Amino acid sequence: MALFADRTAAGRELGTALADRRGTDAIVFGIPRGGIVVAAEVSRLLALPLAPVVVRKLGVPSNEEYAVGAIADGIRVMNDGFRSARALSADQLQEVEERERAELLRRTRRFGSVADDLSGVTAIVVDDGVATGATAIAACRSLRSRDCDAVVLAVPVAPAGWEPDPGAADEFVCPHREHDFWAVGQFYDDFTQTSDAEVVELLSHDPRVG
Repeated sequence: MALFADRTAAGRELGTALADRRGTDAIVFGIPRGGIVVAAEVSRLLALPLAPVVVRKLGVPSNEEYAVGAIADGIRVMNDGFRSARALSADQLQEVEERERAELLRRTRRFGSVADDLSGVTAIVVDDGVATGATAIAACRSLRSRDCDAVVLAVPVAPAGWEPDPGAADEFVCPHREHDFWAVGQFYDDFTQTSDAEVVELLSHDPRVG
């Protein structure tokens, strides 16, 4: 049996780990698509508003699950050592980034964008897990650029020893830090891909009610 039955169960456990944030001046920002499912449950449990922060992974064409970096609105993050490993040529990286920027724009139009000014707000960034950490860091940096008071990165599972860059997040909350880690999906019984429609549905109503 995996750690979590599904993303909702993971969100329930993560929400418990964040219980001290209940009712504070914070917003839960989920990373679409799967991270929104986790974030919606965190939002409900903490009685906090839910919003999307759209990020796109920059994957290697031969293995798109392997991220060499990530992009968000106005942000580009590259993983340490990706150039020395020669995972992508400059032309390949440009092609991947152009494709992902188009998808970033499409998702932003579909799911919504982050407010330009988040002063006075603590941003709780939620995803369904961390592998390389590129997308999580891109999301954190995007929100920090909007002058939020603090950034908390919260995920149900991550590799043991992984920590976000201090310049990206002020706090890292992760109930499960695993040594035997090869993919986020290994920790879920149900890791079915989340659809655009499911994300829109979760964002269309206040998950704090009911």
